[in-house]
Amino acid sequence: MFAKRGAGVSAPQFKTTVHANGVAEIVIDRPPVNALNAAGWHALAAEIAARGDSPEVRVLLIRAEGRGFCAGVDIKELNADPSLIVSLNAGNYATFQAVHRNRVPVIAAVHGFVLGGGIGLCGAADIVIAADDASFGLPEVDRGAMGGAAHLQRMFGVQKTRYLFFTGDMIGAAEALRLGAVERVVARAALRDEALAVAAKIAAKSPAMIRIAKEALNGIEDGDLEAKYRWEQGFTLQAYLSPDSVETRKAFVEKREAKF
Repeated sequence: MFAKRGAGVSAPQFKTTVHANGVAEIVIDRPPVNALNAAGWHALAAEIAARGDSPEVRVLLIRAEGRGFCAGVDIKELNADPSLIVSLNAGNYATFQAVHRNRVPVIAAVHGFVLGGGIGLCGAADIVIAADDASFGLPEVDRGAMGGAAHLQRMFGVQKTRYLFFTGDMIGAAEALRLGAVERVVARAALRDEALAVAAKIAAKSPAMIRIAKEALNGIEDGDLEAKYRWEQGFTLQAYLSPDSVETRKAFVEKREAKF
């Protein structure tokens, strides 16, 4: 096996290990909440795509260390430099596309909070395995942004997606399992082992057949996930022109209620 650290402005934001059975394990690790900055999203996209293109890789597993799986984008970075929205949008798009269109199956193993870009990763993945403490949400409205509903809707139904998007409410692992949004729920301590076991089961099969199956399954999906997400991103740029969007970001950084 070998490891690679993810690129970042101040510190590595993920690491990769390729196991002997062909499972590539990518671990997001950017304390305190695994909210990646613009450079981190671009680096993660490149890493996911490159691993899927590698002949030695048969399955990708994406998980995280720390308090939760992923809190999305670094709002503090964005508040300091709003012009980064274009780069962040591009990095998010590239990452979710790299997962969804990857040549090999991608498993997301999640725990704690799964927010924003974390939803994008799960919604783009082939299989989601959740710890019993996982909770899913898309608080984009409360952050003055749009995006991610296309991926949330790939996990949940239309009505549940709209409820979660409009309210910013969270949904727990047990309810996500009941609604078919995740494959299974396991104890937090067993999450990595369970995900690696599922990955190993797939990795033991014919790599050629699995790659063909991945392409075939993507081809029979309803609609174009990337086109839907790109449509949403246009509204993110529109939202950022609003004073309310500025206020939501400032309120988040200053840890206070937004005032409209």
